[in-house]
Amino acid sequence: MKLTDVLLPGSVVMDLAAREKVSAIQELATSAARVSGVRLDDMIRVILEREKLGSTGIGKGVAIPHGKLKSIRHPILGFGLSRAGVDFDALDGLPVYLFFLLITPENEPGIHIKLLSQIAKLMKNDIIKDRLRQSSQPQQIIDILRSEEESIP
Repeated sequence: MKLTDVLLPGSVVMDLAAREKVSAIQELATSAARVSGVRLDDMIRVILEREKLGSTGIGKGVAIPHGKLKSIRHPILGFGLSRAGVDFDALDGLPVYLFFLLITPENEPGIHIKLLSQIAKLMKNDIIKDRLRQSSQPQQIIDILRSEEESIP
């Protein structure tokens, strides 16, 4: 399973208005819930529960807020770009600009780990991150991810 297999085009937010963690999660989840049909409050609840365990701001401008829901059958991936940066309590203390919101079925931990791993591997590449940050249209985000995920072993 590839990221672009589960990325919902309507859940790509090109200019997040949020400036802090909870607002960013709510904004990303609102977009993903609208296009996936998943209940917004369920999505926000599982993400905030996961954040209590430690920030999903992995550093270097990237966060991967994620969670698992019993009520879904397929993974949901949303993307958000913040032009100004969000104070997300990232591990390195720096603002976050690129967000990948991931919700997976509770009974499929393997898919959850695989998708998280794919995102983390892509986000180690500063060139990819720069290309994503310079994008101006949702389709550009999808095209960049599609071309780059081919290189994930």
